[in-house]
Amino acid sequence: MSQTTRLLPVETPEPVERTYFDDPVAAVDRLTELYARATGWLKDRFVDSIGGATPEARYRAYYPELRLTTASHSLGDSRLSFGHVALPGSYVATITRPDLFRDYLIQQIGLLIRNHQVPVAVGDSDTPIPVHFAVAAQTDLNVPQEGVLTFSLRDVFDVPDLDTMNDDIVNGIAQPGADGTRHLAPFTAQRVDYSLARLSHYTATAPEHFQTFVLFTNYQFYVDEFEAFARRALADPGSGYSAFVAPGDQVLERPEDVLVTGTKTPQMPAYHLKRPDGQGITLVNIGVGPSNAKTATDHIAVLRPHAWLMVGHCAGLRNSQRLGDYVLAHAYLREDHVLDDDLPVWVPIPALAEVQVALEEAVAEITRLEGFELKRIMRTGTVATIDNRNWELRDQSGPVQRLSQSRAVALDMESATIAANGFRFRVPYGTLLCVSDRPLHGELKLPGMATDFYRTQVASHLLIGIRAMEKLREMPLERIHSRKLRSFDETAFL
Repeated sequence: MSQTTRLLPVETPEPVERTYFDDPVAAVDRLTELYARATGWLKDRFVDSIGGATPEARYRAYYPELRLTTASHSLGDSRLSFGHVALPGSYVATITRPDLFRDYLIQQIGLLIRNHQVPVAVGDSDTPIPVHFAVAAQTDLNVPQEGVLTFSLRDVFDVPDLDTMNDDIVNGIAQPGADGTRHLAPFTAQRVDYSLARLSHYTATAPEHFQTFVLFTNYQFYVDEFEAFARRALADPGSGYSAFVAPGDQVLERPEDVLVTGTKTPQMPAYHLKRPDGQGITLVNIGVGPSNAKTATDHIAVLRPHAWLMVGHCAGLRNSQRLGDYVLAHAYLREDHVLDDDLPVWVPIPALAEVQVALEEAVAEITRLEGFELKRIMRTGTVATIDNRNWELRDQSGPVQRLSQSRAVALDMESATIAANGFRFRVPYGTLLCVSDRPLHGELKLPGMATDFYRTQVASHLLIGIRAMEKLREMPLERIHSRKLRSFDETAFL
């Protein structure tokens, strides 16, 4: 079929009829078929075009879509925070990479069918697939920059469109479609594709390797400890872990396997301790600063992790603290500013009971301290996150007063951002920090400041984060993803 736009006629694959399914596996199989059909069709024409053939048409293929239509106000199991829609009507989601999200899609579609007792419809959407995303999985194909080809790429193929790659749905400002349809999923297909591409670039690992439990850190030492733990886990047949993946998609399946250190270090290197069911642990060294924290969480969110935790270093603000003490955040003073436009600072970021308990129990297990004795090395309180690392070099009266008024016990540059983005993206979050300096008490980050106690605590810190993740993994999914993170008008997909 064809129609005229600009100077070239538009060519698309032959349209398909919308098909209805009451079996989630069959529905995902059809989504996979339609996606492979559309991207394959685009790849063929892209290869022909860059091979020297003069394009005689504008080539366009569409993402597949999933549609649910219900005429009932029934909520199904209202104890769940996901898997149902609140109002009668039609709900639509564009779908990308159904191979990557297969288990997730089967789970979510299965809940919809069960809770609403209606079939789901699968067909083509009216959202074009950008050629960059269609060929992203082909490592031997690269989309040339503008000016290299004898024709303008944008005249012949669809390219990424920033208007369709926003967070309007999760921010609660997305409007229904022109036909009155509402959103079924928290992200559009183009938004997901954009983040998948960014993840590969920033972390130097493929999205396929990411696990559903994610640790963030701001210190390289934790990476070394994570690799050491991974090798011990791979040596233990009963650990449940099957592989360790490092930047460059290096896969270790045996503890004695050697990692090759690359000449180029990615901006946010990611390391994945994998389980066959995908419920392993990913560690991302996001570096320093709220901008990095937002960038990492913005993109990892599309993978719909079950939880993410910050395990990094902080400045201790209380006289009773020592270097190496732990801080369990139960509130956040947000002076990072990177999320001000997406999540106003007047929005409270609540502590999540399930995560808090998992972290406290993990600290007790690893340190072998409990109850009142645990207070010797861990303090629960407010963590302040700022966007100015060198606040000490300015007039301190204002910052120190705010820290005191907020009852802050620690200061860092990432935790509140990670927690707030977890709140925004409906990803359970938590923070456990290790005191690395005490700027208000003369203990600055200087060579030789670290004591044996500090070094021991840092070594234990990552183990605590891993143990907390394992505790969360043992919980039922509906308990982790509680209703407290859901707003009035929510998407059905988790």
